[in-house]
Amino acid sequence: MKCVVTGAAGFIGSHLSEALVRQGHSVLGVDCFTDYYPRKTKLANLSLLRNENRFKLVELDLSSAKLAPLLKNADCVFHLAAQPGVRASWGVSFSHYVKDNIVATQRLLEALKGTNTRLVYASSSSIYGDSERSPTPEETTPRPVSPYGTTKLTAEQLCYVYFRNYGSQVVALRYFTVYGPRQRPDMAFTKFISAISAGREIKVFGDGRQMRDFTYVKDIVSGNMLAMDAEPGTVYNVGAGNTIPLNEVIAKLESIIGKKARVKRLETALGDVRNTSADITRISKDLGYRPKTGIDEGLRQQVKAQLSK
Repeated sequence: MKCVVTGAAGFIGSHLSEALVRQGHSVLGVDCFTDYYPRKTKLANLSLLRNENRFKLVELDLSSAKLAPLLKNADCVFHLAAQPGVRASWGVSFSHYVKDNIVATQRLLEALKGTNTRLVYASSSSIYGDSERSPTPEETTPRPVSPYGTTKLTAEQLCYVYFRNYGSQVVALRYFTVYGPRQRPDMAFTKFISAISAGREIKVFGDGRQMRDFTYVKDIVSGNMLAMDAEPGTVYNVGAGNTIPLNEVIAKLESIIGKKARVKRLETALGDVRNTSADITRISKDLGYRPKTGIDEGLRQQVKAQLSK
């Protein structure tokens, strides 16, 4: 198949692109290399794909570029490109989230209107906010508590709008806190590993007892691959299916790295939710999704990859 992966130079997009190429698909990777984190980091994410003749990288901005040539003859578009980050989405930065998360998605949907090309949209557990249901099923009413979560939900609803009115072949995946090798430099595990290994202080927002459904990146990739055959118009949670408190993760990292963490406690950040927990019953039943990497092995893999650089 011919696949397009937007956000291909990012953390998850690079892993997905590699998996698609390994399965024999051709991949057109798209990235606009925003300055949210360094360009050299994103280029390093693509190091295993540089010599692959089934992979090509195009640099463009989905919110303004002509998209028809990009999507010509595509069988499936995996739309991972977005402006990430809950804490950075407040204030004047919000306009970037509107442009990159909402406008870019709407333009993709418009360009695919009337075609049979599948669109797999990367949504987020942030759309749920502080859900009272744990684990949280997909039919839970979304109540995001951050501007970032609001833009991800809006783009997800646009996907349904195009499915409902034009029959667009859209599937939405709600990712739950993704970690693993190449995790973005602004994300907690990456910061913790660097600081603990160097003997520096780590900053923890809140009391550390907040629960998260931490999901290994290869399991997220698996969910995307399965979504190629999902029923259009469907929404799926993609998570590990179990939760763990942040303090326990820090203890596990201390054990793996062999150093004690110096922890500085900060007030809970605006937009952070207390707990997340994915009910993965639907994706398991419909698509046969089975997360394979537990938190201990996943953390070992991330530490190994990060400290070997």
